[in-house]
Amino acid sequence: MIRIAICDDENYMSAQIRTLVSAFFRRKNTEISIRQFSCGEELLQYDKQIDILFLDIQMKGIDGMETARKLRGQNFRGFLIFITVLKELVFQSFEVQAYDYLVKPVDERQFEKTMERVFVSMKNTEEANLLIQKGYESRIISLEEIVFCEIIDRKIYLHLISSEVVDYYERIENLEGRLGGSFFRCHRSYLIHLKYLKSYKNKTAYMEGGHRIPVSRLRDREFSAAILQYMKNM
Repeated sequence: MIRIAICDDENYMSAQIRTLVSAFFRRKNTEISIRQFSCGEELLQYDKQIDILFLDIQMKGIDGMETARKLRGQNFRGFLIFITVLKELVFQSFEVQAYDYLVKPVDERQFEKTMERVFVSMKNTEEANLLIQKGYESRIISLEEIVFCEIIDRKIYLHLISSEVVDYYERIENLEGRLGGSFFRCHRSYLIHLKYLKSYKNKTAYMEGGHRIPVSRLRDREFSAAILQYMKNM
């Protein structure tokens, strides 16, 4: 599921964007959820993941540009699309890594072009992300964030570089198949990201953040070979 947020203090504009977005992803047979916000302050209080954000630049209170700066400071990594009446303001959008902008009144053909580009970009980055399902919620996690994966009682625990631990149900064999060559299964209960390997000694992998991961005797030689191959590919 793709999570979309619309932040605009004009109700008719939010409604138009919602209609256009819904129609676009319906044609793509892609499930989405849409959340609407009427001001930057309200958006900044939202603590759930957002994959695509439509953000009005000119709003009462905190304007869209300042809201975007704060969001990026909070590690927002989604696609940011500004909505504006003034093209001149768009030059500031490079500061906050905006993907594109739409000028009011929003032209449907221009909207379609922007969304096609976003859709292709999302498809191209899927391989670098891990989509996990937990209950009724989904979350996209960049593989670069994962230090190691651990399985305990049929539940996967993703240990992230931020020290956050995300848990969900999945077979470690399935997870192993979804991860790239930068990960190695050093033990039946652990998959480690070789990028965050600090050292290896006495069948113990010392990871970023002080974590110590056991390496099984049967995988010792293969692990050493994987480390050398990873270093060659860097």
